[in-house]
Amino acid sequence: MNLALPALVPALPALGAAATLAVGRKSPGLARPLAIVPVAAAAVLALVVALQLGTGQTLDAATRLTPTGGPDIALAIHLDGFSSLISVLVGLVATCVQVYSTAYLKEDPRYPSYAALVSLFTAAMFLVVYSGDLIVLLVGWEVMGVCSYFLIGHHWETADARSASLKAFLVTKLGDVPFLFGIFLLGADAHSFRIPDVLAAAGDGKLGHPTLIALLLLAGVAGKSAQFPLHTWLPDAMAGPTPVSALIHAATMVAAGIYLVARLMPVFLLSGAALVVLAVMAAVTMIGSALCALAQDDLKRVLAYSTVGQLGYMAGALASGDRQASVFHLVSHGAFKALLFLAAGVVIHAAHTNSISAMSRIPGLRKRVPDAYWTMGIALVALVGLPPFSGFFSKEAVLTAAEHAANGEALTNGLGPASAVPEAAGWIVLISAALTALLTAAYATRLFLVAFHSPAGAAAAAGPPTEHEADAPYSPEADEADPATAEPSAMRWPLWVLAVPTMGLGIAGLRSDWLPALLDGGSLRPSAVTAVTGTGLAVVGVLAAYGAWRSATARLSTGRTAPAAAGRVPGQAGAPAAEVIVADPGRTLLGPLFGPARHGFGVDRLYHLLFVRPVTAAARLVRFLDREVVEGYVQGSGLGANLLGRAVRLAQTGNAQTYLSALLAGVVLLAVLVAV
Repeated sequence: MNLALPALVPALPALGAAATLAVGRKSPGLARPLAIVPVAAAAVLALVVALQLGTGQTLDAATRLTPTGGPDIALAIHLDGFSSLISVLVGLVATCVQVYSTAYLKEDPRYPSYAALVSLFTAAMFLVVYSGDLIVLLVGWEVMGVCSYFLIGHHWETADARSASLKAFLVTKLGDVPFLFGIFLLGADAHSFRIPDVLAAAGDGKLGHPTLIALLLLAGVAGKSAQFPLHTWLPDAMAGPTPVSALIHAATMVAAGIYLVARLMPVFLLSGAALVVLAVMAAVTMIGSALCALAQDDLKRVLAYSTVGQLGYMAGALASGDRQASVFHLVSHGAFKALLFLAAGVVIHAAHTNSISAMSRIPGLRKRVPDAYWTMGIALVALVGLPPFSGFFSKEAVLTAAEHAANGEALTNGLGPASAVPEAAGWIVLISAALTALLTAAYATRLFLVAFHSPAGAAAAAGPPTEHEADAPYSPEADEADPATAEPSAMRWPLWVLAVPTMGLGIAGLRSDWLPALLDGGSLRPSAVTAVTGTGLAVVGVLAAYGAWRSATARLSTGRTAPAAAGRVPGQAGAPAAEVIVADPGRTLLGPLFGPARHGFGVDRLYHLLFVRPVTAAARLVRFLDREVVEGYVQGSGLGANLLGRAVRLAQTGNAQTYLSALLAGVVLLAVLVAV
């Protein structure tokens, strides 16, 4: 293979970003082609590279970038089936996002900088996927963090966007600090930052601190992939433009952490303790985020918590030792989650609100956005995990991996012994993933029914479609399009493009010479037990949500309603104070958990109490010491010198007799002192 092809994949979007920044503001007509063409070309090249590489093949190439006095840093490429598959996903989603954004942000004066940042974001993810050196991978990792800061804060004139971008940056950096030390320690133990060398050292048992390395790396993964306890930034990141949410959630930033663990899976298999920690982290993330999603009123926050939970599925598969099941779900989820966010953007454009309770009071909403209605339905079925959509096959692959790990037969596919995965990790993932399947079906059904299928009578009883639920966290997005106009084709055809893999990708895992041959070669077929159990739980969740919705709708139609729960998170963007009553099955299903789940079980409050307040208090103390003490000494020394200068200046009269008199007095004084 010509090495220029994989080198151009990250280079083209980066060059497109530079060109868009250079000429976009002066020539706005060039901004859109400069945004789309390089990313689309990179997507095509990623597909060409994947086809030329084929299945079961790897490509390693490197040139020394700089000596360090220890392990050298190399500009290296490491290609295999995993990098090929994920790079195609990144290219597809990024191209759809760029095309979609040309219509969604049509009137935005900052579109050139936005498009350039999306291109740079895409280039950074390509660099992470293709890099064969951990330090170069870290560069792409950090560039994505910077891009996410600017893109989430695109509407910087709003307080929500400013605080969300800062929160995302700080929380992810909190994980990146131990992550950096983990990379340094891994390079020191393996005597190389090259990924093939690191994997070889792990396979030969030459890593001296595998548990410490794995735990340090997991801290960065928890931040980047929004896993508990560093998950809180992702729901608030919904203050950014909807296409950015699609890119972050589907194919770039949050996928990077899962990809890194999959890439370094032999390292993690050396530490059973790290796998148990990863399993617990995934379990808490899955269940907690699914409960939170069931209580949200903001459409994008529902999808955000859904992403957190689905990333928990991927982390659970990794904790079970099966990285190909994890990556299979990553790719499947990338397709249907990008579709969900882009379809949500169309719905928000038409409804002029993010609130699903407000959408429930808009008559005929589904008829106004038929493309979004049908494609969102397809994506939600895939999210629930019902056959024959892709989410069913990838979710069942995760459950199957957990089942085998729980039985002591982990599907490591030759990366390590099955005994390397503790059975406890398998049981933790299996039980939590099964419960999450039930909750996922419930919140997906709730979203679809409340937003699109509220009866006219219930909508009339609920009031005008202008208010949101008063107690609901809400991240309003600045309107970029006129809701009175129909959605342009640039916002519609990407939905159907993404619907194709959402419906058909799962079938690729059924035959061993298709997707499994591209990955580790193990089976991706769901086992009969997990397939029946997972699907049965999903059906139960759908029926439970439907029954609760019918009951709530009937009560609302007859005027027997329950008041909305009171209380809001301090500083959280929110709805007007007026109480809004809506037929919400989430209240029925969650009962007393509804209020805590709506506000993330108080995790933000806890962090505010434990970390934010002490840090701000320390900052105020430092400011006081700097201004009142340190600056006081500095100003005092300056004032003293000034007063001394004034005193000396008084003696400078310009009168020669005065000078001679002072000189004579000094001579006399010295003579007396000498004589005495």
